[in-house]
Amino acid sequence: MALAIWLVGLGGKAHATDDKEMERLLDAISRVESRRDPNAVGDHGRAIGAYQIHRRYWEDGTRILGVDWKYCEASDPEKARQVVRAYLSYYGRGKSLLDMARIHNGGPRGHRLKATQKYALKIAAIMAASQSS
Repeated sequence: MALAIWLVGLGGKAHATDDKEMERLLDAISRVESRRDPNAVGDHGRAIGAYQIHRRYWEDGTRILGVDWKYCEASDPEKARQVVRAYLSYYGRGKSLLDMARIHNGGPRGHRLKATQKYALKIAAIMAASQSS
């Protein structure tokens, strides 16, 4: 019941307006994607690092961030976190935390895709558990 109430808040009004909420979201994403493993490789070799970033996402995120980092640097936890934060802040502006999670999973319009709903539930469960601990 508590998770359901928390989900309603995340899906509706909870936005990453403060850095603490964004940090919690980033932690949850890296946990779901790779169990926080910076050396993880997934999606048949097309996604790398703790956030399982694809090349196009990386290129877009580094452009938004204004840096010229090579894709192999997506395995660097600090750089990857900066890129994911920039990407989500840009495409997720004004959206809920769960919408941002869905954008990470499905691209700039990922919050509209039915395919990203289960992913958002995983993120929400981790964030709810981390809030209660």
